[in-house]
Amino acid sequence: MKKNKLVSIILILCLLVTMLAGCGRSSTTTTDNSSGTAKVTESAKTGSEATASETPSVSLDGLPESVSAGTIAASPDFYSNTDLSKDYTVNMYLIGDTPKAWDEVLLKVNEYLKPYNTQLAVTFMSWSDYQTMYSLVLAGGEDVDLIFTAPWCYMYNEAAKGSFYELKDDFITNYMPLTKKYQAAESWSETNIAGKTVAVPSNVATPMGKIVAVRQDLMEKYGMSELKTWDDYKKFMLTIAEKETPSSGIYALAAATDNNELWDVYRQQSDTFLALDSSYLDMMYQYNGGIPAKEDIKLAYEYDSFRNFAKDMKEMADAGCWSRSALTNTVTDDDAFGNLQGASIAWNASVFTYMEQAEKTAGVKCMAYDLTTDHLVGAEAYSNNDMAIAAGSKNPERAAMVLDMMKFDTYLNRLLILGVEGEHYSMDAKGQYTELDKATDFAASAISASWAIKNGNLTEAGVPEREKAITDSWQDRVVMNPTITFVFDDTKVKSNVAAVTTVLTDYVPSLELGLVDDVDASLNEMLKKCKDSGLQEIYDEFYKQYDVWLATR
Repeated sequence: MKKNKLVSIILILCLLVTMLAGCGRSSTTTTDNSSGTAKVTESAKTGSEATASETPSVSLDGLPESVSAGTIAASPDFYSNTDLSKDYTVNMYLIGDTPKAWDEVLLKVNEYLKPYNTQLAVTFMSWSDYQTMYSLVLAGGEDVDLIFTAPWCYMYNEAAKGSFYELKDDFITNYMPLTKKYQAAESWSETNIAGKTVAVPSNVATPMGKIVAVRQDLMEKYGMSELKTWDDYKKFMLTIAEKETPSSGIYALAAATDNNELWDVYRQQSDTFLALDSSYLDMMYQYNGGIPAKEDIKLAYEYDSFRNFAKDMKEMADAGCWSRSALTNTVTDDDAFGNLQGASIAWNASVFTYMEQAEKTAGVKCMAYDLTTDHLVGAEAYSNNDMAIAAGSKNPERAAMVLDMMKFDTYLNRLLILGVEGEHYSMDAKGQYTELDKATDFAASAISASWAIKNGNLTEAGVPEREKAITDSWQDRVVMNPTITFVFDDTKVKSNVAAVTTVLTDYVPSLELGLVDDVDASLNEMLKKCKDSGLQEIYDEFYKQYDVWLATR
């Protein structure tokens, strides 16, 4: 009798357990990146049941070993530590102009995110507005979850204000599993500021040699065939100013605002790196094979190389190589080159885009030249483009999930970098993409987010030999800036930095454009004003922090 009653109790308990399990189970999805569709399976818990303490992270062992080794498909199962029970819109802020086909691309992004109960909303701060909008957005006036940032886009200033959510190791492990698996380990130190990781850097350090592009048809018109040195380039510039500009109105270089890119080409000849690059407040050193001593780092404009460069610029300006109103020109030198208003530009491999634009006109032929083939080539830092979670995010875990997927889910990553496959680009059997006619509506790497989520696994098919020849030649000469992880905190000398930066902003563009009466007098006057404005105090604080950083190397 007792035995039968015990069996009955056990059967009832088993039935209850089965019923409860059925009620508690909810649908989750895995995704098939080849079609962008979702497959529903019944497995992991969601909502309040899916807590970090209850639910272990799903194994990623079945995924490719590296980003370039195959298709990576995200799944809600990977984010079992994130509460996906409630609908949430992740607000992302980017800089730059809105591509024509952006609404179409965003629609597909949000279709893909449906199984995650998540939408993405994006605000573009245009090139003309972002400098005034950026800090205001982060100051608390807007709902911000994700935001593009970079050393050149307020990362250090906003980090000092506490504007970014700290990405601790356990947060990345729990909420960004793909980033944990695939992000280059050496990249994290570049977004670690004052001991806190404030952003996720891009996942590739790209060679960034500085080169010049010229109108080859104009070179040949005046009996020149090739540029090998800076002096060759200078001769070309002066020739255009003398023989071409008076008749056609084409400047040797349609300079605008400053000549900073040309200065980069020039200083590459002396193997220099910047230990600080901040609104003309550039601390430079000559690379000799290792980490520089602090006394080897000084303001770039105190070096003889800048003085000599400025004198060359004056010679070119006086000859008419660019407009006397170059300081206030609003059309960039790159656009002017593409529109046939300039005969040369200086930049990195981006010059090839403008060369192709110029060559759409019949009879126009362009060529790019590396003037420093026996010198080092720097690499774009991982941290040159980053995505951060805003400190004020209402749901940093959900923001982390979206960022994780944008960076490493193959479908989403390609969608945001290349647009819609079959419309904006096609992919060949080798995994190389080709832009299609509609790429003008969404060009490859058209938005700032695409710069931050790049992994180095996308290559364009049919790269012209002239471009490949230059970029391939960089590979053996690439040197990473050994001071890239040093971050100068100017909090204690903020007023000095502001004062010195004001002086530099008043003088450097004019010196770079040669629009001064006397280079030596103007440069000496600038340096004196910098010292009077607190340059030594900046040096003292810079060297103090550098000593602390150096002790950790």
